[in-house]
Amino acid sequence: MVSDKKLPLANVLVLDLGQVYQGPYAGFLLAQAGATVIKVENPLGEPVRHRARISKGNAVPFAMLNANKRNLALDLKSAHGADVFRKLAAKADVVVENFAPGVMDRLGIGYKALRQLNPRLVYGSATGYGLSGPDRDNLAMDLTIQAVSGVMSVTGFPDGPPVKAGPAMTDFISGVHLYAGILTALYARQASGLGQLVEIAMVETVYPTMASNLADVFNNKASSGRTGNRHGGMGEAPYNVYPAADGFVAIISVKEAHWQGLTVAMGRPELGHDPRFRTVLDRIKDMDLTDGVIGEWTAKLTREQIVKACRRHKVPCAPVRGLGEVTQDRHLHERGMLRDVRHPEYGDILVNRSPLNLHGSAAPDYVPSARLGEHNADILREVLELSDAEIEALYESGAMGTPITEEQDG
Repeated sequence: MVSDKKLPLANVLVLDLGQVYQGPYAGFLLAQAGATVIKVENPLGEPVRHRARISKGNAVPFAMLNANKRNLALDLKSAHGADVFRKLAAKADVVVENFAPGVMDRLGIGYKALRQLNPRLVYGSATGYGLSGPDRDNLAMDLTIQAVSGVMSVTGFPDGPPVKAGPAMTDFISGVHLYAGILTALYARQASGLGQLVEIAMVETVYPTMASNLADVFNNKASSGRTGNRHGGMGEAPYNVYPAADGFVAIISVKEAHWQGLTVAMGRPELGHDPRFRTVLDRIKDMDLTDGVIGEWTAKLTREQIVKACRRHKVPCAPVRGLGEVTQDRHLHERGMLRDVRHPEYGDILVNRSPLNLHGSAAPDYVPSARLGEHNADILREVLELSDAEIEALYESGAMGTPITEEQDG
């Protein structure tokens, strides 16, 4: 039976100038929704592509974030390269970029220039601090944004230094916001007929994630700082990571039924009526005592035993797993979030699909990330209708990079 489901963003043409994680992730989500995404790279390749030289494992991030994209190697600093990009933008629906403010304008391909060529263009720009304001031109990377945004100040333990969150969280959070902004602008275009500039600042996207931590600021006019694995606003107990015989588990109680269930799971139902623990306010008064009672129980059991006991009594609990365990997770594999693939450059690797599951829409088949310049000629023929002679002239001028072949990769 042939499905009548359609790709949500079919017929949407995207020019993806994204680098590293932030921009490429927005482009990845667009591609996974069915858009035709052309990744435009400089002829030397973007930074994450080069990590493949370090090891096969370091190639995986590029393969993950650039699946289902076509590739065009174009020198935007050359007059001919910038001209080709302008011609592509005149036919595109979306441009995605995460260069520093002003870079695209200096190349003559910023939003003001491109909207003159294509009023329907949705132009997504992601930067560290935004396109205006006193911090606009500060250099930004995930680490520095975690520092300046306050994230590092609330990550770690009270007696230790500020710590970055393990993942590149601000890159990916802002990438998701960039994707959402682009979709919002595409929706608005249906009514107005016009595109618009979509501007995302990394430092702004991360602020709402600290909602719990901010409670303490407004209560005491100063942050209590790092709380380890406890609740950021010190407003819930128990809320911590506890030792197990074979690792650690996370246990949290956000309503009294959770606490009552935990006392039964521990085989100590009397604690549910103990005045020291009866309500969350009681438990917060002495978190060390609360955590000590729980830790004494968990330390004697394996992670699996603890999780089973907690789930039996409807207590939120999970084992602390290493990434090696996560990549083998049956649940993620059965749902199709993780899949083993054969990549033409990197061999057998594990990649992810989009976390967005649209049950009424189709999803594209997996297409491996492309080699640098792999689709140069095809794109220029199909989108701009250039002749072979015109394409060859771009190669000769240096405006377009020569495609990397399988032999060169090997």
